[in-house]
Amino acid sequence: MNIAVIGTGYVGLVTGTCLAETGNNVVCVDIDKEKIEKMQNRQLPIYEPNLDILFNRNIKMNRLKFTSSLENAIREAQIIFLALPTPANGDNSADISYVLKVSEEIGKLVCDYKLIVNKSTVPIGTTKKVYDIISKNAKSTFDVVSNPEFLREGFAVNDFLRPDRIIIGTSSDRAFDLMSELYKPYVHSENQIIKMDEKSSELTKYACNSFLATKISFINEMANFCDEVGADIDLIRIGMSADERIGKHFLFSGLGYGGSCFPKDLKALIKLGQDNNYDFKIINAISKVNEKQRTSILLKLEKYFRGDIKGKSIALWGLSFKPDTDDIREAPSLYIIDKLLELGVSVRAFDPVSISNAKKIYNSKIYFATDIYDCVKDVDALIIATEWASFKNPDLDKMKSIMKNPAIFDGRNIYDLKHMQKNNFHYESIGRKKIEI
Repeated sequence: MNIAVIGTGYVGLVTGTCLAETGNNVVCVDIDKEKIEKMQNRQLPIYEPNLDILFNRNIKMNRLKFTSSLENAIREAQIIFLALPTPANGDNSADISYVLKVSEEIGKLVCDYKLIVNKSTVPIGTTKKVYDIISKNAKSTFDVVSNPEFLREGFAVNDFLRPDRIIIGTSSDRAFDLMSELYKPYVHSENQIIKMDEKSSELTKYACNSFLATKISFINEMANFCDEVGADIDLIRIGMSADERIGKHFLFSGLGYGGSCFPKDLKALIKLGQDNNYDFKIINAISKVNEKQRTSILLKLEKYFRGDIKGKSIALWGLSFKPDTDDIREAPSLYIIDKLLELGVSVRAFDPVSISNAKKIYNSKIYFATDIYDCVKDVDALIIATEWASFKNPDLDKMKSIMKNPAIFDGRNIYDLKHMQKNNFHYESIGRKKIEI
């Protein structure tokens, strides 16, 4: 099929590349001409494991192209994907102006049947709004469907190629059949494609993200209580996850969730509730717990230094909101850096792939290290904010020899307590025993 993908962020670029991988002819369009030029020269603008392989292969096979011209992108397209940003407005509602503006432009260009597919996370009723806008100028029949994405950054390629479910929100049999045909190469078992109405499809995305965020905030609440009573959150997690009704995913305590989805989507859902006279009490609590959780490791750090932290040198491992991505949006690390700078602390930071993004924010305000050991040179303590695999087995003897003070504050619980004790580190984590020297 001939496909157009409007928007080349994480969702758009992964969607376009993975659709090309199964033989479709895909044209990705973006208003950022500089970005388009770089992609035409095979420069991938984001870090996502294995995406570069598919990206280069499909460009070479002439199945993946890039343009800044919307008209050129959709002229031959049977299906048009909208993968546009929906940032938060000042009142926390989702800003769908990009979606609506592009829809207006599409309407002027529709001369034969087109299927417009919304991948963006949008409020309930947006599919209808898009349809109404396009219908004002369209010269042919068309359909608009809701098809929310469930891509995890760091696993996005695998999630697209091997989805656990595909949600299609439409009342049109023609649109559903066309979408089913498009997704046929990715379906590996029965009942993977789920048809529903547009409003239910739009709300499903919010419901999924909110439930996953609930698990994260719940386990963090339990971890904080473990700190008070001397229980071990790792053992509790094992006991909980053995129950099939609960499952093992999203049950790791830490510094809370971040990224471009969970924080924004929960606040948008709360605002949707307010606009419809409904109070999401649980969702409100989840968001508040998460905001507080970012402070947990800093409170431990300040207590360790007895409040006398000004002038200290602190290392920070991890800038991205999770491993295997360069995305630092709403990352707990940013909150930690900001607070440390406010307290008069000198910050040294390292991340395997996110430093260039962080430099755009902090520039020379903090020191960006070349590796994990450069990061801990002469520091008074180390904070771990992201559980990158490369952080999990460092040379502890080397670290001790170059740190001013062997103290680690682990916001992701990546180290074994006995191992830290054996190596004579002061070690504090989330919901586990404190190791003191």
